[in-house]
Amino acid sequence: MGDRFKRLFSRVKFAAIGAAIGAGLGALISRNAASSGGAVGALVGATIGEKRANVGTLVGEVKKRRPRRPSLDD
Repeated sequence: MGDRFKRLFSRVKFAAIGAAIGAGLGALISRNAASSGGAVGALVGATIGEKRANVGTLVGEVKKRRPRRPSLDD
């Protein structure tokens, strides 16, 4: 359940950032472009957030499976 929330909040965070950037860039052109830029930015941000969350989960799983190597301090 925790992984689902982590992925959800990652998507939400990046979607909000993408929407803000897209709307800001679109506002330089016109009011309608700001709305469209925000929508496209949110979609791109959510996609990036999904990919980042999946990669983080994958790295965590690989670290769990990999045996710990002894260090010089051991």
